Amino acid sequence: MNPNAICPISNSKVDENVARLNAVLTVLFLAAYVLTNNIIFVLFLLIDFFMRGAERSKFSPFAIFSKYVLESFKVKKKPINAGPKIFAARIGIIFNLGIVLFNLFGFPTVSFLFTLIFGLCALLEAAFGFCVACRIYPFVYKFTYSSKYDKLRI
Repeated sequence: MNPNAICPISNSKVDENVARLNAVLTVLFLAAYVLTNNIIFVLFLLIDFFMRGAERSKFSPFAIFSKYVLESFKVKKKPINAGPKIFAARIGIIFNLGIVLFNLFGFPTVSFLFTLIFGLCALLEAAFGFCVACRIYPFVYKFTYSSKYDKLRI
């Protein structure tokens, strides 16, 4: 464990198994988009990530489906802090928006690149529980919050 690492913290908990199954579904939807070039798959992802990023996962189709599947197979819940997953969902919103906008404005190569990077991040979460967004957060924190708090230090 890195004592200098920082990560977003929340008062809420989520089931890690649900988060990982959500990542599997994300990979599948991104693959469907690449194979069909049908933007509907990414728009669905955008809505789902928006629900989770806005801390309304109880309305997220992926979260609802994942919970149902895991309960059906009686998989034991593994509660973890929701902060990193909420932050990752917000990063996912940015990727989804990028994919949609670049596709709509006629830049399919850039859209595909966003899809590839986003898919790789989701695959790492799904297969290994490795959250790329958690590695990005310290840089986001440094450029958005640390300067505000540095002024308070004497």
